[in-house]
Amino acid sequence: MNANSLQTPIVYLKGVGPNRAETLQSELGIHTFQDLLNLFPNRYIDKTHYYKIGQLQRSNADVQIIGKIVHLKTVEQKKGKRLVASFVDDTGEMELVWFRGQKWIRENIKLNTPYVIFGKCNWFNGKFSMPHPEMELLKDHEQGLKVVMQPVYPSTEKLSNKGISNRVISKLVQQIFVESKGRFTETLSEKLLFELKLLPKSESLFNIHFPKNQELLAKAQFRLKFEELFYIQMQLIAKNMLHKQKIKGFNFDQVGTIFNEFYKSHLPFELTGAQKRVIKEIRGDLGSNAQMNRLLQGDVGSGKTIVAVMAMLLAIDNGFQACLMAPTEILANQHYTGISELLEGTGITCSLLTGSVKKSARKPIHEQLESGELQILIGTHALLEDKVKFKNLGLAIVDEQHRFGVAQRSRLWHKNDIPPHILVMTATPIPRTLAMSLYGDLDVSTIDELPPGRKPIKTVHRFDSNRLKVFQFIRDEIKKGRQIYIVYPLIQESEALDYKDLMDGYESIARDFPLPDFQISIVHGQMKPADKDYEMERFVKGETQIMVATTVIEVGVNVPNASVMIIESAERFGLSQLHQLRGRVGRGADQSYCILMTGNKLSTEAKTRLQTMVHTNDGFEIAEVDLKLRGPGDIMGTQQSGVLNLKIADIVKDNDILKTARYHAMQLLKDDSSLEKPENLVIRHAYSQLVKYKNIWNYIS
Repeated sequence: MNANSLQTPIVYLKGVGPNRAETLQSELGIHTFQDLLNLFPNRYIDKTHYYKIGQLQRSNADVQIIGKIVHLKTVEQKKGKRLVASFVDDTGEMELVWFRGQKWIRENIKLNTPYVIFGKCNWFNGKFSMPHPEMELLKDHEQGLKVVMQPVYPSTEKLSNKGISNRVISKLVQQIFVESKGRFTETLSEKLLFELKLLPKSESLFNIHFPKNQELLAKAQFRLKFEELFYIQMQLIAKNMLHKQKIKGFNFDQVGTIFNEFYKSHLPFELTGAQKRVIKEIRGDLGSNAQMNRLLQGDVGSGKTIVAVMAMLLAIDNGFQACLMAPTEILANQHYTGISELLEGTGITCSLLTGSVKKSARKPIHEQLESGELQILIGTHALLEDKVKFKNLGLAIVDEQHRFGVAQRSRLWHKNDIPPHILVMTATPIPRTLAMSLYGDLDVSTIDELPPGRKPIKTVHRFDSNRLKVFQFIRDEIKKGRQIYIVYPLIQESEALDYKDLMDGYESIARDFPLPDFQISIVHGQMKPADKDYEMERFVKGETQIMVATTVIEVGVNVPNASVMIIESAERFGLSQLHQLRGRVGRGADQSYCILMTGNKLSTEAKTRLQTMVHTNDGFEIAEVDLKLRGPGDIMGTQQSGVLNLKIADIVKDNDILKTARYHAMQLLKDDSSLEKPENLVIRHAYSQLVKYKNIWNYIS
């Protein structure tokens, strides 16, 4: 079946009809034959084959094994006990595990008697184990009925209610194979199939839906995962190459007096090696005749702002304007204050435009922008309004871009006939795995060292029972003239509860740190903005020593004198949030501390998060762990997960396949960028079909 006939609406497949078609569309997003063919099973029930323990693969399929239980033992664990059996055949040994119903199992199990067991195998501590297996004595099993390996498809309650069972979906998929005689157009070149020993397309599709055995299933999964990731990478790399050839950018060939003068006389500190390297990469882009499209990532406090300023000065040296767009007013204000201070005495004009700027103040900003008198504009979404017209915008910088929608960003690109150079900044370190997929079409620069004189923050985990010692530590720090943050979690669903937690905490702190010796600020979501600002201001000026707050302080405040961050109920925070909060201290030259306070009961995942925080300050390492714990969709926020809506591959688990796919896509495009060589025509055809029928890439910046 070729790609065009696979685009036939699903309503025309024998056995579907209008009602079923509507349910399949609304519940599973299946509109065409192709969509149904790409609805891959979640798992498989294999009762055709009896595996030997020595043949087991780590493939997440259910398997059936004949063997004997030779030993039973009870193992104590933190919560309750588990029953563990040693199960053997003539090729090896594995474990069977029960967490429930142990008494019944103990009383009814026959040792050294042949059983048939069935279930999903896990690989744990160097051996296979099967939790809660289905078990049947071999002699009973031999008298029963035999069933083949069955695919289990994704389902929903509505599908079940409408009678579209797993069997029905399986039958419909079979119908596509009948109508196509099981022949599907190949989508990868002979060379790739040979080099990577991949199964052909038709064979892969057959074995993913109706696998003949475990080995063919594993090969089909590999082939289809590789293909999916390969075409995503092709699209991203091609987009980047095309961008560089086609989208001409302004050529900033001058490194002029403004840049040089600032570097010599106004730079408040020596740049780190990483900052110099990144500025060099940006200069290379700006002078290349192509539009820059670069992602700049660096941890909290790594000095991205100074890099942004230097890039803006290059634009101004070449007679252009620059703008910086931030997602919140707090951040935009902070950028404006910081950048204005840096540019003091340089004669460069810089203004702030946010929703709060009064109408009367906006008019002169608009006029100066259009006349070219205003060189740098910093602001929020307010920059996107139609009234905001630049004389010649040469560089647009977007901070924390994942918090802007696609449409918002593209409005910024279209403020000029020729699009401005784009620099995207983020302090949320993006794991390398995700960067390859989400930002594969951007060039990535990373600031991976902290400015000199910054000491790494010491992080410790303490239980509530250590609270008195922690309070003593706070007193000692305050005596040294330092300031302290104490942060409480915020769970949106229950503001009343949060408020109570915060107030209880505040009262106990006020008892231990009484007036007049100690002054405490409090900031939470239910306060009026003016009151919040007043309290923040007192803390910034050093009038209060302790700031008790909910997570509102996550973004924004920069208080070099604050050296201790205490995070209450730290187990209720996500990793990236803990890391962002920790970044609020350690801004001065003093040793800073982050103390994670928790109760004694912690889930395994919470323990992993806390251990990661104590073990490393590296945002990228933290992001990798976070990605493994939470999965890709959560990390980028749902609106970003367009490309993560993958049919079969998993960006985290299939990281190795992703790297292989990116490598082969890169080699292919370097060698034959327009895919014109005869051996690449298959890929060219498959690629053009994908671009035609799937617009899942367009969300990428």
